[in-house]
Amino acid sequence: MEKILECLPFMLEGSIVTIEIFVLTLVLALPLGLPIALGSNSKFKPLSLLCKAYVWVFRGTPLLLQMFFVYFFFPMKLNIMISAFTAVIIAFVLNYAAYFSEIYRGGINSIDRGQYEAAHALGLNKTQTMKDIILPQTMKATLPPIVNEAIILVKDTALVSVIGVAELLLVAKERQSALFSFVPLFIAGVFYFIMNWGVSVAFAKIEKKLSYYN
Repeated sequence: MEKILECLPFMLEGSIVTIEIFVLTLVLALPLGLPIALGSNSKFKPLSLLCKAYVWVFRGTPLLLQMFFVYFFFPMKLNIMISAFTAVIIAFVLNYAAYFSEIYRGGINSIDRGQYEAAHALGLNKTQTMKDIILPQTMKATLPPIVNEAIILVKDTALVSVIGVAELLLVAKERQSALFSFVPLFIAGVFYFIMNWGVSVAFAKIEKKLSYYN
């Protein structure tokens, strides 16, 4: 108990950084994924190919590699100094936007073509059809895979410790070395579990609110 109480303030500070990375990534990547999905479905070939290439690159290479690339590319090639935290947010947002775009694209493509025809018969244009009919159903259909990605995101935040961002895992490893105990790692595991439980509960409430589209 003495070691737990000694670790707790440090672990809470690390948890705040982890939550910041999670929230910023989710808030920025979720909306960014939608135009990429729409671009991938576009009949304008250059735009479609560009969006698909973006998805292939960011889904086909490790997030850790992307993080290293952003962290070292800006200062070395563009002479722009950025903090490790900023590099993490850029890499995470670009990576998760690619995954969310594919989730959105799958949801959009799963909508029956008859609904497009019905909307056209009612005099709705393409923008109105997408905004008022297709996207609300897409959001409901894509919520479970989005929840899954959000849970993975919580755990992926542990990767940022390799470039020195003092998130939960890095703090836990530092406390482990200082105390010669596995207690900090155990506490970190409990914190990750609580965060993932909170994400699941929050999205479950959102899914319940969207149930009127059933």
